[in-house]
Amino acid sequence: MTFTSCKEDRCKSVVCANSGACNDDGSCSCQVGYEGERCETISRDKFKGVWGVAEAGSSTGPISYTCAVEDGASIDQVEIRNFYNLFDATVKANVKGDTLYIPLQDLADGEDIKKIEGKGHIDIEGYYGLQGRLILRYRVQSSDGSINNFGMSGADNPSIWTK
Repeated sequence: MTFTSCKEDRCKSVVCANSGACNDDGSCSCQVGYEGERCETISRDKFKGVWGVAEAGSSTGPISYTCAVEDGASIDQVEIRNFYNLFDATVKANVKGDTLYIPLQDLADGEDIKKIEGKGHIDIEGYYGLQGRLILRYRVQSSDGSINNFGMSGADNPSIWTK
């Protein structure tokens, strides 16, 4: 006696965008830099634009300024202009989902070389359906060894960015 069973091909009617792969259950696994039910969304797009920044570091008082986040060199990277309200150079960051990673990098501030690193996440507020707030924890270390923390190393005051 022979039995045959029909296994439904859940991928038959599924199209995963941007080179995503269909899983056996009909869901999509997205390539780096993409997200969404069908990989239709570029992850970094939610970070792009002009942000209003409000912050007070562990060694600086409260300040408000604006930053611009633009496309980076690859689909999962962005560049931040006017980071720390100081740099002519751009800060490079990586995006994964709702998280922004700023790898350790050196930036010149005149003759001072500052080391920057940090991590932030989009905070989706109930009254604002779009991603309108970024909570960023980072630190800036000057070449003289002084450190300004924004929510890192015990500092309880992350940088708050809003669109």
